[in-house]
Amino acid sequence: MDNCGKATVRTHQLIPTPDTVTQTFDRKTPPALTIDPGDTVAVRSLDAWGHLEPQTVPGEVKAQMFPERLGHCLTGPIAVRGAMPGDMLAVNFVSFTPDSWGWTAAGRRSDAFTRALGVEPGVPQWLLWQLDAVRQTGTNDLGQSIKLSPFLGVVGVPPQRPGSFSTTPPRADGGGNIDCRELVAGSTLFLPVTVPEAMLCVGDGHAAQGDGEVGGTAIECGMESRIIVDLVADPALPSVHAITPTARITFGFNPDLNAATAEALKAMLTWMQALYGMERTSALALASSVVDLRITQIANETWGVHAVLGHSAISQA
Repeated sequence: MDNCGKATVRTHQLIPTPDTVTQTFDRKTPPALTIDPGDTVAVRSLDAWGHLEPQTVPGEVKAQMFPERLGHCLTGPIAVRGAMPGDMLAVNFVSFTPDSWGWTAAGRRSDAFTRALGVEPGVPQWLLWQLDAVRQTGTNDLGQSIKLSPFLGVVGVPPQRPGSFSTTPPRADGGGNIDCRELVAGSTLFLPVTVPEAMLCVGDGHAAQGDGEVGGTAIECGMESRIIVDLVADPALPSVHAITPTARITFGFNPDLNAATAEALKAMLTWMQALYGMERTSALALASSVVDLRITQIANETWGVHAVLGHSAISQA
């Protein structure tokens, strides 16, 4: 305790080992680390598949953390002392440093959507990337270079109900595989706490991704993430939402695109009413002029849609 009687804020290190990773969301998974609200965690995660070393040629089979891969290789859970269902967890992303290599694969699925794109289904093609975290650039094995914008694809807590749940679909009750490229360093993601001590898991580093994650993967990479994990007494919304350096963001997750869109917009209207003291239909009219609707991802069995309200979009007279 410090001289003011408050718990000392600490910085923790968490690295991926067989004892500190998981590939499902399960409230019974024992914590890899226990922290106090407000603590900082420097957490390392492997790529989504848990590769222990890079491919040298596209599609090469390399050793993975889990011999039998069931889902994303996530670091955690991180238990937050005192967190209880009904609380709101705030995960502030201080910095992201991608590893020096990554990969992207497309065409792995054999479904109607893939065929509609004119892609040969079930015949994956790979891009291998060399990543420069200092210059924030990535160059693939075809010689093409892009600018990086790293973030974590999966940040979530387990469902309240018992059982072991897939990491693939994002969920309104706890987030998870949100894959929102807006959640860069300087952003804060707010997640409803579903189980005692929250049991936060993170991973699925993306060095860069477009809205939609249209090929099913981003530039998948290991990541060093520095996060501050806290509890919020009076959140703006009771659902998953975020504040980024440029905007406020609300989310919708549903197998039906229309339902996901309505979910994201509904939350944004509630937020706008609180911000501007507006009647709901008036908030919808204003949103029609200033709110962007974006498809977060189409890759994870459940559509993701996010509504974006820029910080500078509205000036109050």
